Amino acid sequence: MADPLPHPHAGDPVFDLHVGGKTEIRSTVALAGRDDLSLAYTPGVARVCEAIAADPDLSRHYTWVPNTVAVVTDGTAVLGLGDIGPAAAMPVMEGKAVLFKQFGGVDAVPICLDTTDVEEIIDTVARLAPSFGGINLEDISAPRCFEIESRLKERLDIPVFHDDQHGTAVVALAALTNALRLTGRGAHGTRVVISGAGAAGVAVARILLEAGVDDIAVLDRQGVLNSERSDLTPVKRALARDTADQHGRRGRLAEVMAGADVYIGVSGGTVPEDVVASMASDAIVFGLANPHPEVHPDVAHRHARVVATGRSDFPNQINNVLAFPGIFRGAFDVHATAITEAMKLAAAEALAALVGDDLREDHIVPSPFDERVGPAVASAVAAAARADGVARA
Repeated sequence: MADPLPHPHAGDPVFDLHVGGKTEIRSTVALAGRDDLSLAYTPGVARVCEAIAADPDLSRHYTWVPNTVAVVTDGTAVLGLGDIGPAAAMPVMEGKAVLFKQFGGVDAVPICLDTTDVEEIIDTVARLAPSFGGINLEDISAPRCFEIESRLKERLDIPVFHDDQHGTAVVALAALTNALRLTGRGAHGTRVVISGAGAAGVAVARILLEAGVDDIAVLDRQGVLNSERSDLTPVKRALARDTADQHGRRGRLAEVMAGADVYIGVSGGTVPEDVVASMASDAIVFGLANPHPEVHPDVAHRHARVVATGRSDFPNQINNVLAFPGIFRGAFDVHATAITEAMKLAAAEALAALVGDDLREDHIVPSPFDERVGPAVASAVAAAARADGVARA
């Protein structure tokens, strides 16, 4: 779409690409004359409305709702930029909508809410829900994001998914599955350190526990989460019981990194090189902060066998786009009422399996442009939804 006014950053390719936004609405039907108009709108549309009023399930067949997701943010935790507000968050939400369509064939509508109040967000999204087949929560700061997602899942009978948590977790698990395979490790007994106890850190820890990884230390700014601390939120307290408390892990990063097999950074900051060097042989380092990984790949490669980042200019990018389009595609294909833990695990397993015999140190996850990704994830998620009893078709 053309910009009617000259923009102040003309000539900059990034800004030029964003002129007029990155999305638009297109009609799927032609209106070539009076007959087409009478079918698409009045009087013909009234028959469809009456049929849906009599049987609401017919909306699955005669509206775009079951293939459309709301991408919802309050602008409080956007990328690595932090709390920049709803207006500034829109380019990211538009980008998310583009990725949904490109990689999952899912229509998406970006919605930026001018409130950070938990109750207002929950109520607003719930009231909007009849217009959508699913809700993708995006860039909402912790710990508010946990309550918002949990309560919306209880209130709605459509999939609700906080991508900053679960998209990151699914792809991280897929990458770690292959990294463990490459280094000859199993889930049980592998020592994992997760730096960051926000949305992504909590979700990564939870999915690793589900996958059988049982020795995990999660750290926030005050050190390892453990039940001896009195400053923990309910979410962190529950995670402490299930992670560090099981093996008596305590202290700061340097203490738990010594001898650790895996480091997963989702917090920002920088890990000193001597701390990285203290890890076990054939270590695995995932520095996922953007644009500056907690451990720069050049440093990580001096001490680790497998290295991944969140950046696209290094091998092994842990990119959420590998997960969320296929997850929603699979959920929508079977009209799922929710996205379960088993569906997330199935997505991770499908991603890891796609690497197959091509597994090597610089190739532990498939490319987002691998055309097998979306269908493989969708198929696995749909099968898991049926097995979990949340599929309606």
